[in-house]
Amino acid sequence: MPSWRSFIRITPGYLGPNALPVPEVKKGVVQNGENFEFGLDVHFKEGDPTQNLFGKYYRSFADDKIAIELFGVIAEHYSMSDSVRDERRARDFDGKGIAIGDLYFSTLIQLVKGRKFPDTMVRMVGRTASGGRLDAARYSDSPGYFFDFSFSKHYAGRNETMSFVPYASFGFYSWQTNDDMNLQNDAFMYAAGADVKWSKWTVSNSLSGYSGYKKENDQPMVYSLDVNRKMKNQTVRLQYLHGLRDWNYRTVKLSLIFDLKK
Repeated sequence: MPSWRSFIRITPGYLGPNALPVPEVKKGVVQNGENFEFGLDVHFKEGDPTQNLFGKYYRSFADDKIAIELFGVIAEHYSMSDSVRDERRARDFDGKGIAIGDLYFSTLIQLVKGRKFPDTMVRMVGRTASGGRLDAARYSDSPGYFFDFSFSKHYAGRNETMSFVPYASFGFYSWQTNDDMNLQNDAFMYAAGADVKWSKWTVSNSLSGYSGYKKENDQPMVYSLDVNRKMKNQTVRLQYLHGLRDWNYRTVKLSLIFDLKK
């Protein structure tokens, strides 16, 4: 008789909001410095309100040609309704609890910068299987990886106080499933957006997603609004994510980025 694990669907549309999220959009440039970001996410969805703490460490080196990132959900609180629990085939009786998230590690490499050709960067990311509560359909309990190329072009205003930066990216996303006939789901990953910068403010709008080949709620698409306000040694960051397809959450993210560079 098949194990209960074989009934859980390892796809973004049937798991919690942090299991297989659309990756954060990159913008073609390895940013200078070393920082740590810590914040709170609040995910709104009928039948599955979720809150979590997250953290991210970033450091560039080699004259800002290479950078590393470590990031993930530190702790997640969830409260599923009976209907959502049953739809996801979860084994969590009351649908409520705490889960630990996956750990991601990435390498960023600057390929082109400051030329006529757009600034170009490649990102390579691996995901561990550290996330728990597969029985509650919160995380996939399996590894994965993705990589992408991102491009951007900087256009400054006449007085240099304002700038406009369009960007785009494409890549490949792959994760392990529990389907004996298709043990891996592969997806084309994409994104496009633009930054508007003035003084100490940055406002970003982007559309991003990926398209799995199984077509089982595995083609999430997300609109993101990102507002940053830089202070002396910190940056306040407020984000709004609106799921458009196969990731049906409305998410508010508030975080503080600490500059660790001496």
